[in-house]
Amino acid sequence: MKKGVFRILVALALLCFAGVPVLRAATVDRIVAIVGNEIVLQSEIEQQAVMTELQYPEMAKAKDLRGRILDNLVMQKIVLTKARLDSVNVNESDIDKQTDERLMFLRSRFPSIEEMEKTFSKSYAMIEKEIKDDIRNQQLIDNLRRQKMSGVTVSYDEVEDFYRQHRDELPSIPESVQISQIIMYPQVTPENKAKARSLIEDVQQRLLEGADFDEMARRYSQDPGSAEVGGDLGYSKRGEFVKPYEEAAFSLKDGEISAIVESRFGYHIIQLLEKEGDRVHTRHILAVFDRTTLDRDAAKEKLEEIRSDVLAGKATFAEMASTYSEDPLSSLNGGMIQQADGEGLFPSASLKEPLKSVVAKLDEPGAISKPMLINAPEGEPFYALFRLDKRIRSHAMGLSTDYARLEKLAIDEKQKVMFTTWIEGLKKEVYVNILDSDI
Repeated sequence: MKKGVFRILVALALLCFAGVPVLRAATVDRIVAIVGNEIVLQSEIEQQAVMTELQYPEMAKAKDLRGRILDNLVMQKIVLTKARLDSVNVNESDIDKQTDERLMFLRSRFPSIEEMEKTFSKSYAMIEKEIKDDIRNQQLIDNLRRQKMSGVTVSYDEVEDFYRQHRDELPSIPESVQISQIIMYPQVTPENKAKARSLIEDVQQRLLEGADFDEMARRYSQDPGSAEVGGDLGYSKRGEFVKPYEEAAFSLKDGEISAIVESRFGYHIIQLLEKEGDRVHTRHILAVFDRTTLDRDAAKEKLEEIRSDVLAGKATFAEMASTYSEDPLSSLNGGMIQQADGEGLFPSASLKEPLKSVVAKLDEPGAISKPMLINAPEGEPFYALFRLDKRIRSHAMGLSTDYARLEKLAIDEKQKVMFTTWIEGLKKEVYVNILDSDI
């Protein structure tokens, strides 16, 4: 296998998992290669060629496209043979989930299952089996590669050498920003609070007199998601509840019932069923606030007060977010908005409106927006303050500014070279016979 073929062809290999409808070429099938106990068929090559050309029309002009695909299929089967010999594990539940997702996507591309079966010239059951086999094989390859390549590191000199060699090829870094927020929901009117309070106090009295919590929740709780199961919310970890509920839940002992707890949703009575480390299993009875009429001015005025105090140096934004913000996730980080992987920097272009426009008007780190009403696509409207924590302008990648990114790229490059070398070594362990390299 030619040096560098692996990195070029991985993208081609992945196309077979992309869920793109395949128009099968009219091909007289034949075996073109034998790898261990497996074979590579001409139809496999033609199928991937069609898919590649659908995704990348410019590849249709590549004279060696099918030769590259053959090389890649051989490489895949070599690695799969080794993965099976080494008894590499896979996650079957994850495979089932991915199979369902890809089948749903594939079905969306056809008017009916019959049309899909006609296009692929095989039954729906066979299509599902092939998708599942493809996903399992790819997971075997990925897991084996991770095993073999784990622990790979690079020195500063290696990163510097990588940078010198690839400097002209490296992409520009788009502008990115780090943002913090304080969120407050419009307050319920005193009259509506009083109605909810009356209901929850009545329930509390019944519990004190010995009423069954499960029965009271089923009869009186106004939480539509849990009332039918006795108020049971299952296990939850820190950050998943609104603050007042979380603080009360984690302060209870097993079996203990709380006093009345107020959150923005209403009044709760909480029972802790079990605690396991940083998780609690609770159930509750909820008397909801009537939110058809809200006191919006109170939330806006409070945020204006918070903004003034931060700008005057009376408190930090992080302190105010931890104390007042009603967003359970960002409030734990002093208001900083984070991505799922914990990264706090967002490409500016990826921000959605109205946040994108707000951030564009914040000139310098530390600038804080005025309170603004956000009409969320899902859920209730809320008021928010946004602070620009950091702005990194678009720039060419450099050693001093982007060392962590360069280090990761250098590690990826080193792993690719090591993996390719390892594949060449596997050829001595796995029988490979190319019957027709001129395809």
